[in-house]
Amino acid sequence: MTFEAQHISQAIDADPAIVAAFGGDPANLPRWAAGLSAGIRNEDGRWVTDSPMGAVEVRFTDAVGLGILDHDVIFPDGTSVHNPLRVLRNGDGSEVVFTLYRLPGVTGEELDEDAASIAEDLWRLKELLEAAT
Repeated sequence: MTFEAQHISQAIDADPAIVAAFGGDPANLPRWAAGLSAGIRNEDGRWVTDSPMGAVEVRFTDAVGLGILDHDVIFPDGTSVHNPLRVLRNGDGSEVVFTLYRLPGVTGEELDEDAASIAEDLWRLKELLEAAT
């Protein structure tokens, strides 16, 4: 089974290595990723944040240095959602691309809300990194 997908992107005037290092560090999530930022903490090597459903774990891939910021979000019931997130070179800067999958049971309105939230997160990431360079 495959899912409908939307690619949400944001150009950032910063080197891809800088964007990947900052964006792929779970400790930085509270600064730019509103959906995953509530009280994130490291518990014995696991990055955990609080949600209305309880504690949620966020796991990034081991390829952050390559611009692959894919991460899984594991919910209290054990459900895992994979979120592809890539940092690509765009001229002298970067293009950050998040792939949003429409999972079963997600309405069109919910999908639009998720996409808007992700676009806002990527905008915050841009603002932070461009202000720092």
